[in-house]
Amino acid sequence: MSADGPDNAAQMASPSYRLAALDEEFLLGDSMRGVRFLMEYAKAEEALRAWGVRSTIVVFGSARIGEDGAGEHGRWYAEARAFGRLASERGGALHGPDGQPRDNVIATGGGPGIMGAANRGAADIGAPSIGFNITLPHEQEPNPWSTPDLTFRFHYFAMRKMHLAMRANALVVFPGGFGTFDELFEILTLRQTDKAPRIPIVLFDEAYWRSVIDFDVLVRHGMIHADDLDLFRFAGDAEGVWAALLAGGLKPDCDIE
Repeated sequence: MSADGPDNAAQMASPSYRLAALDEEFLLGDSMRGVRFLMEYAKAEEALRAWGVRSTIVVFGSARIGEDGAGEHGRWYAEARAFGRLASERGGALHGPDGQPRDNVIATGGGPGIMGAANRGAADIGAPSIGFNITLPHEQEPNPWSTPDLTFRFHYFAMRKMHLAMRANALVVFPGGFGTFDELFEILTLRQTDKAPRIPIVLFDEAYWRSVIDFDVLVRHGMIHADDLDLFRFAGDAEGVWAALLAGGLKPDCDIE
């Protein structure tokens, strides 16, 4: 007991006395899940606005494809890098926040492989690019080519997908597996249901995609309408991807209403 009365050490040490914003145990509890969701939205949003990013071109593909990959893998990597470079050069990513907003900035899932190649292509010409990483049980590290200030890490897949979709002017999908399919069908579903703007979607390497998905079978069984096949196009090289995006309505290096 102090001269002024009982000691208040127990009160000072109690978790309830911590400032809420500094109480990690409280912030990571179930009741704060909605707040954490909001924080993941706001943190990325603030950084993107600071960099003047108005719109993006989302590039997805396998994390397992390397620059020196055998067979088609090396070509896929090279074309993803070439596309990241030309899209950044022609699309408006080199504008700055003190001038016109940045448009058609390359955005990927942040990992290695095809995603790293697209970020690398942007870096080749000094353009910013975005990496929307996700926390996984087997930790994914960001590739070294996304812009550090625009390299994010999410806990919630849903918020990561929201950020990938909400600024997208286009989606370019290189060969990949489950994660790539997930992003492709997420955007296709949003387009099919008119829950997203009419953005162009381009699948790279038609032979690959037709070998792993028989789109015509979906039509034949009535699972999708024949017109749904018009939601996407195919291309076989970086220039072909860019041409397909333009044909699909992409506006390069200009104000977008």
